[in-house]
Amino acid sequence: MICDFYYSISLVTKFEIMLKQKINSQEAAAIKKYFDSCKNVVVTAHTSPDGDAIGSCLGLYEYLKRKGKNVTVIVPNYFPDFLHWMKDADKVVLFERQKTLSYNIINMADLICCLDFNEMSRIDELALPISKAKAKKILIDHHLNPNKSPFDFVISRPEASSTCELVFRVLDAIGGVDQLTFAGAEDLYAGMFTDTGGFSFNSNEPDVFVIISELLRKGIDKDLINRRINNNFSPDRLRLVGYVLYEKLQVFPDLHASFFTMTKEELAQFNYLKGDMEGIVNMPLQIKGHKLSISLREDTEKPVIRVSARSVDDLPCNEICAQFFNGGGHKNASGGTLECSMEEAIEITKKAFEAWREELIK
Repeated sequence: MICDFYYSISLVTKFEIMLKQKINSQEAAAIKKYFDSCKNVVVTAHTSPDGDAIGSCLGLYEYLKRKGKNVTVIVPNYFPDFLHWMKDADKVVLFERQKTLSYNIINMADLICCLDFNEMSRIDELALPISKAKAKKILIDHHLNPNKSPFDFVISRPEASSTCELVFRVLDAIGGVDQLTFAGAEDLYAGMFTDTGGFSFNSNEPDVFVIISELLRKGIDKDLINRRINNNFSPDRLRLVGYVLYEKLQVFPDLHASFFTMTKEELAQFNYLKGDMEGIVNMPLQIKGHKLSISLREDTEKPVIRVSARSVDDLPCNEICAQFFNGGGHKNASGGTLECSMEEAIEITKKAFEAWREELIK
């Protein structure tokens, strides 16, 4: 019996688990050529960058920097405090605060890597210098319906769990995983973790966990990363969560749906920092049988209402966001923007619930 056990283990250790190739050989050859020939690189992502945006940017930054490239990450605006533990996060240039520096760096670039957005409007004012730049531009993204025209080369895989997954796949396809640093592995894991709600949605593909196992081989501590992301808030943020769930949450039991609102004045009561509302929209889905949760939040800087939506199973909240909230996204995690009063936003949300009543009550 002992001999049989060791024999079985030896077979397992010799067996190589391979990723399903989603980057074809032509794509791999093209992107390898871009990475090999560039000298000055800008890596950028969408406005209000989340974990996948910052994780993919810094993960690719780590790889290119190790290859001897001069790399700068530039994002449109501030990103949440709970992502600032990442190595070199303090070197990320914020366009809204450092416009002159950003223009100079972009003008000197010969390659611009655009990550985690599907069209230039998603980077707001940063779109102007990026669009006008003479550098080659590549897009790596997992959102639906990318506008490919501004880019010289595009890798779009809407079925991917995250852009961080795609960055790993690109590196794997060009033989670059060995050059991925420990910090880069941390970055990619963090982005995959946050963009799947801690692997609670859009993460049933076995390859997701094959990639995680490879990142673990780099020595990352996934439990520590999870704590850095989830256990990194202020006492005010905990009180904010309590306020939202106790005072603001409106539940529609017959529709298995809910929404909540937060105004700028309410956010100010809890010393709101960007990122403090992260994840709260997922919490109502803990209600038994719940299918849809929507957050309506007044932006603290612009006169708009930010909409976040989460759904489960086959309910496509991206279609709901496209139909009612000028947005879109992934099937179970989407968002949008409304230019109206909060009262009007509430009425639009109720209309959305009614329009999708049949699907909600199934």
